[in-house]
Amino acid sequence: MRIRAATESDLPTLERLWRAFEAEVPEQAWLDVDEAEELREIGEIVAGEIALLAEDDGGAAVGFALARKAGSRLGRITDLYVAPEARRGGVAAALVQEAVARLRALGLEYVRLEVLASNKDARTVYTHWGFRDDELVLVASLDALAQRLTSVAGGASEGVVYVQTDDVAVVERAATAFAPRIGSHDTRVDDPANGWTAVRDAVASRDPAALRRLAKELSDRLGAVVLSVGVESGAVVRLVALERGSVMDEYLSVPEFFGPLPPGDVVAMAANPTVLGRLTGAEHAAIRAAAPTADSPADLPAPQEIVSAIVAALRLPPFER
Repeated sequence: MRIRAATESDLPTLERLWRAFEAEVPEQAWLDVDEAEELREIGEIVAGEIALLAEDDGGAAVGFALARKAGSRLGRITDLYVAPEARRGGVAAALVQEAVARLRALGLEYVRLEVLASNKDARTVYTHWGFRDDELVLVASLDALAQRLTSVAGGASEGVVYVQTDDVAVVERAATAFAPRIGSHDTRVDDPANGWTAVRDAVASRDPAALRRLAKELSDRLGAVVLSVGVESGAVVRLVALERGSVMDEYLSVPEFFGPLPPGDVVAMAANPTVLGRLTGAEHAAIRAAAPTADSPADLPAPQEIVSAIVAALRLPPFER
């Protein structure tokens, strides 16, 4: 194998390798590659920057690298590709080694290389060579982003607390005693249905944190199973199941809607049919079907539909009255 500078006569070979490179890149809905512009840039780099070809012992081109000056101290590797049959033989490392030597000869001190976040194999190799994460580029669908930002900025929240008891008087005393602590003077306790008593509080319904506080207080005071079910920011559904004041399970329809979570926490935010089945007597399959999760609200049914499905699966009194 040898590494050599590419010349103008190598442009057809570079174009062929570049097209093979593009064919392997995972399709990105947002990426609109201007083929003519890309090929023009390759010609420009061959003419005045750093263009390298890797050839096998028979003289066949098996890879290429393109690099150029990007600042007074910074160089940039714009393209790096090795044909599949020549990989794992040190070709990429040899190309980058020669590119680095030529960039250093220009008096540069640093080099930048871009790679798709999804390309884990390449990222592992580059990290092994000595590259480190420096800048994170984020991409989002404008439609999904507009919907999400609208929800976060102005979406309404509403919720209900369900207590597993038929003793309305006990629930009323506990709820009305606690309500002033969240600034509420408008609490209504419905007649029981299916063994559950619904508590509807004006402040707690608008404030998800207050709703969860009310649920915890009622579960702790009454030693009962209590569920808080709510729509938050007009976009996601949260269900919290408590027993004797302790959280037994929590579900959020979009686990990372309010920010990134550790992978284990993302999994934990899916409804647990075993726990909810024990607490409510609902069927596991019904719970799984009623409480889906996704990366975005756009990938789920409307939150009110999810709430209705959860209420039906757990045989709770109506969410809205």
